[in-house]
Amino acid sequence: MSAMAACSSAFSSVMSTIASTVTLTLRRRLGALVIRPGYPREQRVVVEETEAHAGVSGKEVVMRRAAVYKRCGCKTRSEAGGGRCPRLGERGHGSWYFSLELPCGRDGRRHRVRRGGLRSRAAAEQARAYLLGADVVPGRGAVTVGQWLDIWLEMRQSLSFNTRRLYTQQVNDYLKPCLGSVPLRSLTVARVQAMFVGLVRANATRQRPLSPATFVRIRGTLHAALNGAIRVGLIERNPAHLVELPSGRRPRAVVWTDARVAHWRATGERPPVAVWTAKQTAEFLEHARGHPLYVLYLAVALLGLRRGEVAGLRWCDLDLDAGVVQVSHQVQDRGGRTVVCPPKTEASVRTVALDHGLAAALRVLRSQRRHGDGGGPVGFLFANRDGGPLSPGYVTHTFTRLLVEAGLPPVRLHDLRHGAASLSLAAGNDLKVVQAMLGHSSIVLTADTYTSVLPCLAHRAAEATAALVLEAARDTAIALRERGRREQRRRGKGRRSRGRVAKKQHRRVRPHSAPRRSHS
Repeated sequence: MSAMAACSSAFSSVMSTIASTVTLTLRRRLGALVIRPGYPREQRVVVEETEAHAGVSGKEVVMRRAAVYKRCGCKTRSEAGGGRCPRLGERGHGSWYFSLELPCGRDGRRHRVRRGGLRSRAAAEQARAYLLGADVVPGRGAVTVGQWLDIWLEMRQSLSFNTRRLYTQQVNDYLKPCLGSVPLRSLTVARVQAMFVGLVRANATRQRPLSPATFVRIRGTLHAALNGAIRVGLIERNPAHLVELPSGRRPRAVVWTDARVAHWRATGERPPVAVWTAKQTAEFLEHARGHPLYVLYLAVALLGLRRGEVAGLRWCDLDLDAGVVQVSHQVQDRGGRTVVCPPKTEASVRTVALDHGLAAALRVLRSQRRHGDGGGPVGFLFANRDGGPLSPGYVTHTFTRLLVEAGLPPVRLHDLRHGAASLSLAAGNDLKVVQAMLGHSSIVLTADTYTSVLPCLAHRAAEATAALVLEAARDTAIALRERGRREQRRRGKGRRSRGRVAKKQHRRVRPHSAPRRSHS
């Protein structure tokens, strides 16, 4: 019996050690996947802390694998669906979760782990298998840059659609082909620098070379991913932080002057960013008059709205009596679908004043859209045949076609936004007013990027500078003449004073005369 007791005690000790080891391993793996505070609540890992104790049985060491499931934040529930959201079956609605249980302790309580916010079922199964000990992701020392980039993209659930698409494109086209097989802990500044040197050399054979701004964005994506690896303890420093990039400057918007237009017609060369003059903008709007999207382009040219913002305008956002429009939504093209989403930044949500001409054009558009019962129009200002918002791509394509028909020098639709800022500044508006109109959070961005020096404004500034100098020159000439007169008066007064002194001295000094004779 003593031998049996000894064997039982040894077995319990071994099982306790195994349970403790499994628990520690799972917690370490869990720590590598924890999303730090600051992300949405449903994207964090939740662990109900209880400590594993000795004395667990062999069956309790085995993990119980819970099913992967889908959740959403909607409050709508369907009784027929068992209290679940009826839209959970739709693709792209909600996110995927998984749960598992660690070994229970002496008190019988289990360690419950829940993880959510994953984009696909496969990602949830992969993360769950990783926590359970499967070789989905190798140990910390063997994780490659490519593997970590995939994990990092899955963890960044708060990214907008366009930002995620940009990150994914940069990861797949540049980062993984050059650095994907490199162990993450072996990544050095020299390796990252060599990648950018290779990309610069490859520019010579590219049909469309990468710009310096593209290099900055690629480094920014890698820098953000490596910062995430630092937060979970995979590496200690960020090699992308010390990488030097090719020098380059952001292209400044120039104006289509007559000389630039003549050069473009002769050579076909065009500047990267160019804006129309007030006359050229008026020519385009006159050519577009009568087109169904005339009012849309008029709003972009005068208010500087982004194409997604103007496509997302609704009739309820418009107050023609007050002469204002509220920008609260934008439209984006996502994989062949047109979706409505919040504006680009918090500062993009703004109220913009309407001029009398644009307000009159909107009144005409509203009268054309009135229902037969006399009610006002609903939905989007510029809608497609189905009543949905126009695709931003269609808006851009139509603008390019009208531009070519008008025979004007080429500009992008977004350059109308540049032009609106420059025209507003040329009209004498304050830079702070232009910033509010464009929806910028920083006035520096408005001053550095969206304002070009129009010829009329340049001439006005030159004339003002010349007038200031000429006025100062006139004041200086008057002062010099006045000083000369004072000097002359002072000199004349000095001469007269010296003459009077000489006369006085002449009277005092008389020649000796003969003594007077007496007449006695």
